[in-house]
Amino acid sequence: MSRVGLVLGGGGVTGASYHLAALLAVEMATGWQPKTADVIVGTSAGAFAAAVVRSGTLSLDSIVKRGEGQEDVAKRIRSWVYRRDRIHGVGRWIRHGVVPSFRRPGLTSVIGAPGRYDPSGIADWVAEQAPTIADTWPERPTVIVAYDLQERRRTAFGTINAPVVALRDAVAASSAVPIVFSPHEIEGNNYVDGGVVSGTNADLVLGNPEPLDLLLILAPMAAEEQRQKARFYEPMFDRVGRSALHDELVAVATAWPATDTLVLRPTPAVLAVMRPNPMDPEQAVPTFIRTLASLRTKLAGPEVWQVLERHLVS
Repeated sequence: MSRVGLVLGGGGVTGASYHLAALLAVEMATGWQPKTADVIVGTSAGAFAAAVVRSGTLSLDSIVKRGEGQEDVAKRIRSWVYRRDRIHGVGRWIRHGVVPSFRRPGLTSVIGAPGRYDPSGIADWVAEQAPTIADTWPERPTVIVAYDLQERRRTAFGTINAPVVALRDAVAASSAVPIVFSPHEIEGNNYVDGGVVSGTNADLVLGNPEPLDLLLILAPMAAEEQRQKARFYEPMFDRVGRSALHDELVAVATAWPATDTLVLRPTPAVLAVMRPNPMDPEQAVPTFIRTLASLRTKLAGPEVWQVLERHLVS
């Protein structure tokens, strides 16, 4: 049996929908169950998807409950994700965001800024979607990536050097997009979206004690082709995502030269419904449907199918 790793990257609400549809497509095509992966690394939207996968609840109902329409789904997701927050943490932002930005201008200035929404709603969404493990941690190796404001470094929850936390809190921390959400506090430390460091953080699979046979990476924010009428910032974000992922893939290939790597990214047709606003709950269902259709073609391609057949088809 092949040793398989999953890397689930960031991508907002539509990114989470992309993950769930893509993993379902892989499961339906091969019979392999994503919950059995030897290691899963999840960042932001990918952290939420990792929780769903590890809980064993991945199904068509993961997005659309029985009897729901598109508006019902959007309303339900909005109620979890967009929980209003009172404005607080200005002092924290000045200490950990504004002051350091004088020394190192750039994204630093917005990290830790008070947000409009409280990421604890995302924690509660995890509890609703993955009730058996939300307050503990998955038995199989699972890494959830966030950024520690105080330490100013990446935190890989689920690894030996990270604090022991509940899965729901780790996902909320990993998903706390700066400015949109306030930082998520866990035991006195404040965390923001793990995508601040990298949209994928694929290099963290190298913490696995043994080399993997297959590394399957889903990268919603590292698209290679753009949709028609893409906003000016879309290719910029994708370039950053591709660059980080490239470096991570080089690190994996150097350490584990025999490991097969397969990267799945949204096509222009999928991006047409995922964007321009990946945080839009209205686009969760269209993204899910179009991803399933897109992956049917992608997975059937000879190069991709040969890899899947070698490692996932029993």
